Amino acid sequence: MEILYPMVFSSVVVLATLVYASYLDIRDRRVPFVYWLPMLAAGTACTALLLWQTTASAGIITGYLAIVASFLFADYLDNRGRTDSPYLTGYYRKASLLYYLPVVLILPALSWFVFLPSINYQLVPWYAMFAGIISYISYMEYRGMFDEKPRGKSRKQDTSMAKIINRWYFILIILIFAIVSVLMLYGQNGWGSPAIMLLFLSVFCGVFYLFGRMHFFGGADAWALIFISFCIPTFPFTPLLGNPPLGFLAFSVLINALILNMVAPLGIFIMNVIRKNRAPLMYMFFGFPVNGDRIQDEWGFVMEDFSEKKGQVSRKFVGFWESIRRMYSGEGRVYTKDLREHPEEFLKELAIYRRAGTVWISYAVPFIIPITAGLITAIVFGDLLFAVMNIFMGVK
Repeated sequence: MEILYPMVFSSVVVLATLVYASYLDIRDRRVPFVYWLPMLAAGTACTALLLWQTTASAGIITGYLAIVASFLFADYLDNRGRTDSPYLTGYYRKASLLYYLPVVLILPALSWFVFLPSINYQLVPWYAMFAGIISYISYMEYRGMFDEKPRGKSRKQDTSMAKIINRWYFILIILIFAIVSVLMLYGQNGWGSPAIMLLFLSVFCGVFYLFGRMHFFGGADAWALIFISFCIPTFPFTPLLGNPPLGFLAFSVLINALILNMVAPLGIFIMNVIRKNRAPLMYMFFGFPVNGDRIQDEWGFVMEDFSEKKGQVSRKFVGFWESIRRMYSGEGRVYTKDLREHPEEFLKELAIYRRAGTVWISYAVPFIIPITAGLITAIVFGDLLFAVMNIFMGVK
């Protein structure tokens, strides 16, 4: 059995970080971004070493680093340079932007042009698009065009357009990396089969980055999957159930996490049946009622809308598509953590919850916990879904 020692070391670091991140997410429902950085530094170094051992290609290594740097730069722009730090606001934020931007632009240039035997002219327009988009977004950030300062009708319109650009520009960056990876996979002057890994990284990480931006996925959960992809792109050794066809570890981690996470809804449904809680069938799997007087002590999102007329409280469950809309917009969802930390902003809601007696909320087990379990099972056993499919198909 071949053992990829850089991936073994990276797996240990990633697993230790995920265990601690799970603890933080359970305790605070938040994982500060800074806690991911030591893991990412160790993981990218290990992956770069593995790429050098297997390909000896400076182009593929700088291409990999270009993807990692672009994701980190996008997060930097999306979060205003982590403005919780006084050294990354105002002048300091703008100055740091000027340091980061050249790195993001230089890495793909080195990978796509400098470290190839000759220039692949197919890549020139794609690099021009990449550099143009990143530079323009950086210019908008430098000028403060993404800041929340609506003053007057025209300013509100500009801010709205800036929000749209800020939210969706990274789709184009992801597509550029994916297209370049395909060109370098099949082109005569490309990287060959190692480009498949960069294609997987671009698409998989891009999807979960956008899920996080659209609030379909928790921020810590999305970054956990992205950083697992960057730090352990392939299995460190052959798992007990064999290597899955893709050989992309993060995909197996996700599949295993989803399978393991299915236990929670089943348990919640059984609990509701035993306690004789009544709700439409779908809600019986994903939520449970809590005392309205103590809702601030719970964890989860409120699953009901309440109104009061002539002293009578009426209630209805939030529909599926309405829930999706609220997740996407980031508005209209009531999180019990917000009720606890900012009660002054929810005085009306808290009062009506008390009068309602009980309130249905969604269960709030952080998904990072099944992700951690999914990583362990993927490394040891492999892809659980692939193994089940092999059993049904009679493959040994």
